[in-house]
Amino acid sequence: MAKQDGPIHLTRLSEEILTVEIDGVTPVIPHRWSEKSLRLMRDKQTGSAVSARKREPKVPAEEAYDSCYWMKTETADGIKEVGALPASAFKASIVGGARFFDSVTMTEVKGLIYVEGDGPDQLVPITGEWIMREDTPRNASGVADLRYRMMFGLPWSTTLKIHYIPERVDVETILALVDAGGRGGVGDWRPNSPKSQTGSYGQFRVR
Repeated sequence: MAKQDGPIHLTRLSEEILTVEIDGVTPVIPHRWSEKSLRLMRDKQTGSAVSARKREPKVPAEEAYDSCYWMKTETADGIKEVGALPASAFKASIVGGARFFDSVTMTEVKGLIYVEGDGPDQLVPITGEWIMREDTPRNASGVADLRYRMMFGLPWSTTLKIHYIPERVDVETILALVDAGGRGGVGDWRPNSPKSQTGSYGQFRVR
């Protein structure tokens, strides 16, 4: 490589925002750690007397509510609490969409885009109807348990605000990545979940 004379000169990268509307293809199941679960983990890791604490009875509606992300948003009827998902979940799905293409890598997509969320938790509001689920997973000892969670049934939708570098990627490529990422989905039991070989939830497509 020839030696360069003089100082290196770079110009700042520009940034643009693309608004992308997506529609759910399959129901989506959010998974937020409840304060109760976090408290139990804190007690265990800090050596608190977990065993001495009496197990609290299940309250299905409360457990389902605590499994979701919630945010305040302004509507025609005033401020309303709506369900949401982390913006990072959608970015992860878009990055995963790079697997379907030979011309771009997941590492490149990670640096080229990010999905904007609202508030300190960077959440994306979801439009759709909530349904409470009763599932029967097995706990660490193999014993079946009852778990209650909220799920967005069909139809559900949202709008993503995607920041990207136009010098490196164009709008058509972003749309292709978002659409491909929808095959992997978001939330629990999604196709690209490392813990589920048969997941089909949380899939979406570009409108």
